[in-house]
Amino acid sequence: MRIDLICVPGLGHYRKLKQGSCFFPPFSKHFVDTGSELFFETRKHFGYFTLRMNFLRGVMGGQTAGPQPSGAETIQKLCDRVASSTLLEDRRGAVRALKSLSKKYRMEVGTQAMDHLINILQTDRSDSEILGYALDTLYNVISNDEEEEQDESEDENAQKQADDLATQFTEKFIEDPEHITLVLTLLEEFDFHVRWPGVKLLTALLKTQGVQVQGIILVSPMGVSRLMDLLADSREVIRNDGLLLLQQLTKGNAAIQKIVAFENAFERLLDIITEEGSSDGGIVVEDCLLLLLNLLKNNSSNQNFFKEGSYIQRMKPWFEVGDDNSGWSAQKVTNLHLMLQLVRVMVSPVNSPGATASCQKCMYQCGLLQQLCTILMATGVPADILTETINTVSEVIRGSQVNQDYFASVNAPSNPPRPAIVVLLMSMVNERQPFVLRCAVLYCFQCFLCKNQKGQGEIVATLLPSTIDANSISAGQLLCGGLFSTDSLSNWCAAVALAHALQDNLTQKEQLLRVQLATSLGKPPVSLLQQCTNILSQGDKIVRRGSKVQTRVGLLMLLCTWISNCPIAVTHFLHNQDNVPFLTAQISENLGEDERLVQGLCALLLGICIFYNDNSLENYTKEKLKQLIEKRIGKENFVEKLGFITKHELYSRAALKPQPVFPSPEQMLFDHEFTRLVKDLEGLITKAVQKSSEEDKKEEEVKKTLEQHDNIVTQYKELIREQDAQIQELKEKVASMTTQTEQLQATVSQQQSQIQQHKDQYNLIKLKLGKENQSQSNNQGDSQVNGLQTEELSQLREELEELRRQQTLLQTQLSEKDALIDSLKSSAQAAEAPAGGSDNAELLQEVEALKNQVQSHLAEISQLKTERLELLRRAEAASSSTAPPSDKSSDAAKAELESRLAAQTSEMERLKEGRSELEEQLASATSTVAILQTEKSKLQTEVQESKKEQDDLLMLLADQDQKIHSLKQKLKDLGETVEDEDDIDARDQTSDEEDEDED
Repeated sequence: MRIDLICVPGLGHYRKLKQGSCFFPPFSKHFVDTGSELFFETRKHFGYFTLRMNFLRGVMGGQTAGPQPSGAETIQKLCDRVASSTLLEDRRGAVRALKSLSKKYRMEVGTQAMDHLINILQTDRSDSEILGYALDTLYNVISNDEEEEQDESEDENAQKQADDLATQFTEKFIEDPEHITLVLTLLEEFDFHVRWPGVKLLTALLKTQGVQVQGIILVSPMGVSRLMDLLADSREVIRNDGLLLLQQLTKGNAAIQKIVAFENAFERLLDIITEEGSSDGGIVVEDCLLLLLNLLKNNSSNQNFFKEGSYIQRMKPWFEVGDDNSGWSAQKVTNLHLMLQLVRVMVSPVNSPGATASCQKCMYQCGLLQQLCTILMATGVPADILTETINTVSEVIRGSQVNQDYFASVNAPSNPPRPAIVVLLMSMVNERQPFVLRCAVLYCFQCFLCKNQKGQGEIVATLLPSTIDANSISAGQLLCGGLFSTDSLSNWCAAVALAHALQDNLTQKEQLLRVQLATSLGKPPVSLLQQCTNILSQGDKIVRRGSKVQTRVGLLMLLCTWISNCPIAVTHFLHNQDNVPFLTAQISENLGEDERLVQGLCALLLGICIFYNDNSLENYTKEKLKQLIEKRIGKENFVEKLGFITKHELYSRAALKPQPVFPSPEQMLFDHEFTRLVKDLEGLITKAVQKSSEEDKKEEEVKKTLEQHDNIVTQYKELIREQDAQIQELKEKVASMTTQTEQLQATVSQQQSQIQQHKDQYNLIKLKLGKENQSQSNNQGDSQVNGLQTEELSQLREELEELRRQQTLLQTQLSEKDALIDSLKSSAQAAEAPAGGSDNAELLQEVEALKNQVQSHLAEISQLKTERLELLRRAEAASSSTAPPSDKSSDAAKAELESRLAAQTSEMERLKEGRSELEEQLASATSTVAILQTEKSKLQTEVQESKKEQDDLLMLLADQDQKIHSLKQKLKDLGETVEDEDDIDARDQTSDEEDEDED
């Protein structure tokens, strides 16, 4: 009898469920007996139960006598039925039977039935049930997942054989890429029995042959998009298995990662995380976070897309923890650990500096850094979460001044409040704390000081006598306490932390020389530098917990970092008469394997004393130290011992990344920044030690000469910069004058338009006066009607004629004014370029003539005004003496005459105003010409000064060329190869001629 138990889980993520001693896996559990078969199917997901009994041989009787068919024969018969049956029901039953046998007879089913099953997928697309059976069978054949607990006695050979079967059947399945495309097409079916087995089959294929299957899916039309649709499936079991599928799909393939990201994966995954409860969620949240890590790790494009999409802001609620942090579940710890890793991926030191800085800024602005610091200072947080939070905060603040300043302001919720840095350092120097936690605190301290000279100064200041507060614990006190404790790991961590406070900061190296320590009562204080060398020289005399080599390596790394690139510190170190003999003794001895690293570091320290020596101590000049090395150690032996550092197996491991990650405390020997220092100095020290004294002298002379040359070049560069600034200033002045000239041209154009308007007004007045004169000539004979005497009318006509002549004269003068305006415009244009003295004189003469004409016009206007008043007075007198009181016609004539005289008067007033405007415009033009002349004189003066400075510069450059020539001659005499400019020019000319010949 065969019992086929199929358990289809309900909604939610599936896992093994143990009840008593029985397991209920999501796949078929079968027992095979050739007598009869019992199929029992439980389908909880669809809410119904089916019990079907199928007796193949003898319903009521016993089993048939005779030999029973083997499993391979049964599978062969089933394959024949699948291939030859015309009824869908028969094929479905055969495929169902193959599915039941596929786990126990995996080899036989995979070998004989795979082609038939693929054919079923291609031909029976209309029946979802047979498709589901076929997909499940293929999954059982290809997958290595064992749903039952394996026997402990199963050896590795059996597991290897199973892996080989999976690889063999997967390669057979993907021989034709269309098979993968076929499965992708079946995923579009909404039926649960088709879609879910298809997802599991693709996942198994990716686990076995990930790279090949990824390539097929990548080139398949809409392949990735179909898989992304699984995340939108309302059935959680399919959506959750779709997450597992996408995890396998995105491993190590940047192209697929980009496609998945641009298919809105970030939005969907973050929505699922929120729906499932964020950090309090279950295994689904873990799967989403693992997929996000696959998409973002080492993928700068996706990281930028994640930042630009404002998804960093959505990470902040993940880290909101309450006051009661007791009783964290294992799943919550896992989820929060992955969330912290996701933050670290965005600000990892291996990312580009620009992208990292942008993400760090965003995390500070959205409050994510503040939230992480809250977890850092909270109580009840599990140790591994606290450690990962410290590492995360470290990389969020690394190299970011704003974030580092904020971290420096964070205080722990203690009484009294203490800075977070102090609290963390207390954990670092406490030997009872976990090793990984102490490493994380050291990394946090290093990141806080990275590119942070302000922070370095604050740490060193806590060691100086003027800033020490006896009532509080400072960072400097904790570092000194760790440096001189009896725990070797505390010694190493404190030494490395203090070295980072001096990294690339000459000021703090000099300030730290002021630190004085009171070693014991009754003895004078000693400097920190002296105390470090004292502990180093005592060596094995002090009883310590841990590796003694670790303490000495830490102190030597601190000393090398301290005195490198600081001649004053080198002098202080050499001033102690015991230091140099101790170093030479350590280097020259033949010590064991463990002490070789100490010898190499001693050689490095002595080499730094030579390379950065300013020869201020007579007994320990560069030359004397090199002679000491040659006599006591030997140059070759010294260089060999120096090479012990880089040849150490832990050196290359520490040089890989900044974070101090060590499997055990004993392997904690090298710091990442120190490996960079060794890389920079090893070659320089080797070269300095091997040079002879004569070579040093020649090099010093050449160096001094080159320094003088550099100083001269620097002076010339400064002079050229000043001249460039002056030229730029002159250009700005020229541009300003050009603008003023354009404004003057605009003013002239406006004045021309105004003059044209005056001409038009004058012509209109002239026409009116002509019509009035004609009317007066027609009424000459009627003198009695007008009430005036003939003589008086004649006199009036003569005066009117005189007025007309004056108007004609005014018109002529206006024409002359036009000509003067044109000449003024040409003069303004000529002012833009330098003009000669004769042009200025002619311009002044024209201005004076124009002024005289204006004065004469004013006099004529005054005379006309006087004559007009006299004429008006006479007309009034004649009107009053000759006109009868009752004669209405006389009154009318008088009124008409008065109106004409009034019109003439107003016209004269307008002409006067026009003359005033012309006079003002003339004055403005005159002042503008004067200004232009002044600017022109200034420009000429500045040009003369620039020419003079250029002549001086040419003379200086000639002298410099002569000096350079002499220096080149000296270098040639010393045996150096120097190319002359003539050789270079000749070579360039030859190459140019060859290019012309080729053309």
